Amino acid sequence: MRPEPPARRLAPPEWLVRTLRPHPAPIPWAAVARACLALSLPLAIGLAAGQPAYGALASMGALSGVIGDTADAYRMRILNIAVPQLFGAVGVTVGSLVFGHGWVAVATVTGVALVSGMISTIGAVASVSGLLLLLNCVIGAGLPLPGEWWLAPLLMTGGGLLVLALALLAWPMRSGVPERAAVAATYRSVANMLASAADPENYVETRYALTQSLNQAYDLVLARRALAHGRNPELVRLLALLNALTPIAEAAPAAHQHGVPLPAAVPDAVRRLADAVDTGSTDAGPLDLPEPEGPAARAVDHAVRHAADLVTSKDTHRTHDADRLGRPAALRVRATRAARHLVLSGASWRYGLRLAVCIGIAQILVSTVPVPRSYWVALTITFVLKPDFGSVFSRAVLRALGTAVGLVLATVVLAEVPRGWWDVPVMMVLAALIPALTPRGYGYQTAAITPAILLLSDTLNHQGIGLVLPRLLDSLMGCAIALVAGYLLWPESWHTRIGDRLADAVADTATYVERAFGPSADPDVPAARARMRRRLYRDLSVIRSEFQRALTEPPPIGRRAAAWWPLVVAVERIVDATTAARIRVKQGAPVPGPAEVAQAAEQLRELAERLRVSDVLEGVRVDFSEADRDGVLEPVRQEVAAARAIASPDRRKV
Repeated sequence: MRPEPPARRLAPPEWLVRTLRPHPAPIPWAAVARACLALSLPLAIGLAAGQPAYGALASMGALSGVIGDTADAYRMRILNIAVPQLFGAVGVTVGSLVFGHGWVAVATVTGVALVSGMISTIGAVASVSGLLLLLNCVIGAGLPLPGEWWLAPLLMTGGGLLVLALALLAWPMRSGVPERAAVAATYRSVANMLASAADPENYVETRYALTQSLNQAYDLVLARRALAHGRNPELVRLLALLNALTPIAEAAPAAHQHGVPLPAAVPDAVRRLADAVDTGSTDAGPLDLPEPEGPAARAVDHAVRHAADLVTSKDTHRTHDADRLGRPAALRVRATRAARHLVLSGASWRYGLRLAVCIGIAQILVSTVPVPRSYWVALTITFVLKPDFGSVFSRAVLRALGTAVGLVLATVVLAEVPRGWWDVPVMMVLAALIPALTPRGYGYQTAAITPAILLLSDTLNHQGIGLVLPRLLDSLMGCAIALVAGYLLWPESWHTRIGDRLADAVADTATYVERAFGPSADPDVPAARARMRRRLYRDLSVIRSEFQRALTEPPPIGRRAAAWWPLVVAVERIVDATTAARIRVKQGAPVPGPAEVAQAAEQLRELAERLRVSDVLEGVRVDFSEADRDGVLEPVRQEVAAARAIASPDRRKV
């Protein structure tokens, strides 16, 4: 065996390279402008009024609003910014009331951490709300805030609402534009998938991109629909246009399985439809679709023409039936589900207790060991211990590195820039970095936020450059507590994190195989199948994201994720093959017998059960006796056999 080259031995491990690699993303210039104004304006007003500390508090609230200013749709901006601000106000009020009360403050902050963690498992907005609840409570309990108890929450909420006001300025002129843009982007994703139908490598990526685009578009449109009163024709139309993509998305796997490239005119026609949707026009020009050849091409042609009919139709009544695919549940139903999840979910209690233990350890530590301005330890834990934001391990690494880089910039600012009016232009520059670097990754966001927070903290306590070294030590302490008490020692198995999710997806795929070839006389059956297929792909996209997070962790988690990854792709291929088989039946192929369908579903359910009980599976036998090798289910059987072959000891052992 040849010795390993020295350069290879000195190279950083692959998991660290993945962790530090920046994500490609455009700079959100509008968000940059809002951040510059929202963080610097309160400082300027405070200086002009002779109360710079008040201005710093308002800028702190604006900073939390800038972090949450990520939505495109205006109604989603209200939820993403306003709701967390209310929780933040409660947090800083509770924290300031127990400031200086010793063990009462320790117990209170720990209890708030439990509630914060449980709230965070409900959804994206709830996660940010729980984050701000705990962050502001820690700040209130760790810093002597100026003024009466009610002043700090008022100022910080006002700063956050300033960000919201700036984010909503263009709403009257651009109402509905973000939703239309999201739907148009989904049409373009469909066009890309059709263009790569015969390319095995690109097809997988374009299909995944379509799933992501569909998720985003449905989330935006349904969020607006949930807040709309009465029947909004524009929203009904957008939902109908989204639902019209379902037949195309179902026909694409059949074209991919056929292996013959579709004519370029087909994806070009879908792109013209996307342009029409983007502008709100009903004129998409001539489709110029060629005569289809074969069942798969006919299915694609029929689906594209159906979508074109809806895009170019001026009759909104034609969209009513299609709307049933995307109707959101009533607000009362969704609130009941969220409350039930909060109280009864094991994941809710598990994360709440996990966060509370870490915060409790941090509060006890800083209460018994003299650590100046020790609230930063708990702040670090709060940011790091957010599994829904990414891998806890990689976030701890990125937090430490990002803080170190941010402190270098903060040292220059605190040492060279005199306090006073110079803080305003400096804050404008620092604020611009936050939305510009946040899409690149958590480490880059931390490097941008750290100097801004330290500048505001110095305005409150006037420690100057003396803040820098304690903040680095606090961050390292917080990262260490999160890694040990919240990651290494917490009894959360591979099954809890990924294995059970993948097993659920495999079991749902078995149900989808059964329903794909069931009776369809009931008009709701095709819609139910479409909903199940979309839910399956959404679940698989979540699993993909969790695997990508796991790949950034060191062995054994990273190595195990790499070993399981082909199984995720195999499950996606089973769903594709099932959809393609359904399209073939719709085009006139013989319907498979109940025994064949039951056999394929049973093989999948057996695989799902094995995934639940073992990290390294024993040999999985494949038995398709008495199967019709020329039937429509043969590709499904091949994909099931491939998935079961992947789940074998030699491939899964870590």
